[in-house]
Amino acid sequence: MNFISDNLAGASAPVMQAMAAANDGFATAYGNDAWTKRVEALFAELFEREVAVFLVTTGTAANSLALASLMQPWGAVLCHHEAHIAADECGAPEFFTGGAKIVGLPGDGCKLAPEVVTDQLARMRAGAVHQVQPQMLSITQATECGLVYTPAEIAALKQAIAPRRLKLHMDGARFANAVVALGCTPAEITWKAGVDVLSFGGTKNGAFAAEAVIVFDPAQASEMPWRRKRAGHTLSKGRLIGAQFEGLLANGHWLDLARHANAMAARLARAVEVDGKLGLAWACEANEVFLVLPPQAQAALAAHGAQYIAWSDGALPVGQELQTGEVVGRFVCSFATRQDEVDRLAAVLASV
Repeated sequence: MNFISDNLAGASAPVMQAMAAANDGFATAYGNDAWTKRVEALFAELFEREVAVFLVTTGTAANSLALASLMQPWGAVLCHHEAHIAADECGAPEFFTGGAKIVGLPGDGCKLAPEVVTDQLARMRAGAVHQVQPQMLSITQATECGLVYTPAEIAALKQAIAPRRLKLHMDGARFANAVVALGCTPAEITWKAGVDVLSFGGTKNGAFAAEAVIVFDPAQASEMPWRRKRAGHTLSKGRLIGAQFEGLLANGHWLDLARHANAMAARLARAVEVDGKLGLAWACEANEVFLVLPPQAQAALAAHGAQYIAWSDGALPVGQELQTGEVVGRFVCSFATRQDEVDRLAAVLASV
């Protein structure tokens, strides 16, 4: 019963098969191969427009390069204070942007509200040489607490930053799970809602090590080839990243994997709600379930070998506090999560 993270699962069979097929023989290096070119065309089809695509191997690289490509070192990126770029990238965004400041904002479930963003912008004087200048807003889809932004919510955030001409970045480590949860097209929750650059996640959704920076206006991506090379992510055997995405995107496989992960999370959340003994910290909207665990539940989970992460409570709704000994437990479902594992976990929780 391993529910620690969806990046602990391996790669899906079609992805591995695509990599094995691409591994045969010789191919042009550094992303000039047929696999990468086909994937670039696939992304253009997926997003219903011409896009600039830059394949990398890690989410940290994707996020950091996406930010660095559209802001200056004296700029600031606004995000939730528990966003990955603020809390889990070991300073990489600051490093690759040349020192741009990350400004963390509050929000229930790690979601940002337009009024919070507007208030923060009002505190940052335009043109003041003594202050960093806000240049980007970054949101996570799905959020670090498993919630999803609707197209309307994204558009409202874009409207909030429009007067100061900020760019909008989306950390899409679990982008596939959000697309499935919302039942919309990838275009509807990205550029059509105002997103300028997307970190498209593959690793958490069945790839071996594949992420992509998608710039929706190719004219704004002129520096990215050099930035990616300087970051050490222009792989000589780039065809093996392209092959992963080819296997992932073919025949909607990426959505099938996310659909299964979401369904397993929903099954666990329903079982907990029906049992009624434990509460959800936040609604289950994608492939993660966050439970408020009293000490007896933690002990039962440990006794049965169930694995999860004790998560931060810093994004709980105002007025909702943990009691002594309680923790927020994060349970993540992946494409490899089995129904019997979910049912075993639910039975352990029901026994508390």
